[in-house]
Amino acid sequence: MTEPAHLAAVRASYDAVAADYLRLVVPPEGMDPVSRAMLAAFAELVRESGGGEVADLGCGPGRVTAYLSGLGLRAFGVDVSGEMVALARRAYPRLRFLHGSMGALDLPDGALGGILAWYSVHHTPASQLPGLFAEFARVLAPGGHLLLGGHVGEAQLLRPTQAYGHPVSYASHLVPAGHLAELLEQAGFTVTARTEQPHPQRENRSHACLLAQAPGRR
Repeated sequence: MTEPAHLAAVRASYDAVAADYLRLVVPPEGMDPVSRAMLAAFAELVRESGGGEVADLGCGPGRVTAYLSGLGLRAFGVDVSGEMVALARRAYPRLRFLHGSMGALDLPDGALGGILAWYSVHHTPASQLPGLFAEFARVLAPGGHLLLGGHVGEAQLLRPTQAYGHPVSYASHLVPAGHLAELLEQAGFTVTARTEQPHPQRENRSHACLLAQAPGRR
């Protein structure tokens, strides 16, 4: 099967920037209070629902995966970039990190108690988000929890040529937070909480977090 062009671009770009991404991006402990509060709420909800494994999709160098582990979750990471996975495995040898695509997870139906997609969904073309969210719903156990965090804004396509000091070829597909919520609802989720914070330097972009729950046990 031919790999989608956007996925190949994401893989190549993050392979190239991996070491400098680790150096430049703020670790979870340095995130803003609202983002950390949403991560903590997600962890508490998963624990109260009986636990289960939690997949950090688009885990990068594994720091947020490790943060979730510190919050009491059985977390593992998945990333399309082999270089990112290698960094994560070296830094956190006691945790599990898999090389793969969040849109085609090598997991059985209902395998997870939770999914975190932290600043990773925006690389998926907007037209493919329904399929992506359907895949999230497939691998979540009934009543499982999902936390999306990332860039949102008026619908637009961004094509940066440089990031983290390197040439990149990926695109960022911004959509409004309300549209993400609608797509999650269409995939069967119930959106239970939503936050949105203005970007400190860019007028038409925000940081949003959406907590959602898969349909409960029948």
